[in-house]
Amino acid sequence: MKIDSTDIQILKILANHSRTQWKDIGEQIHMTGQAVGNRIRKMEDEGIIKSYTINISEETIKNGMLGFLIIYMETTRHGHFIDFVTTCNDIIEAHRISGDGCYHLKFKVSSNEQLNTLLQKLLEYGNYSLYLSVNQLKKDDQFNEQYYLNYFEK
Repeated sequence: MKIDSTDIQILKILANHSRTQWKDIGEQIHMTGQAVGNRIRKMEDEGIIKSYTINISEETIKNGMLGFLIIYMETTRHGHFIDFVTTCNDIIEAHRISGDGCYHLKFKVSSNEQLNTLLQKLLEYGNYSLYLSVNQLKKDDQFNEQYYLNYFEK
C-alpha cells in the first residue's frame, strides 16, 4: 500500500492522541469521519497501524533506576540469551549491535537489589558494561511527519 500526505496527517494526529474520534480527525484534515475511518481501517489491514498505545509518565508513578548495558557474549548460546531478554520485565529495550559488544539493553529497575539480580542473571551469558542514566536530556516520541513524507513519497 502506498500512503499519501493525507494518510500521514491521520497518522500524526493518532500518534499524538490515539483516542481521537474519526469525526474530529476529519474536521482537522477536511474529510468526513467515514472517509477517515476507511483510511484508518485500510492502514490497519495493511499493517501500517499495528496498535494503539498510551505513554505512561513513570516519573509520577514511581522512581526507579534507568540504565543501559552493553553485553559481551562469552557463549554461542545467543538463542538462550534472546529468550531471557524477551521474557525479562526489567529489560525494556534490546538491540543487536555492531562494534564493541553484542547487544545493547535498556533497563528499568526499582532498587539496587533488583539491579544486582538482573546483573547476576546476565553473567550466565557473558560480561557487561553498565551505564546508569543520570538525567534524560531528550525523549523523542513525537511523530516525525517529515521522515514519513520523505520515505513514502519516493
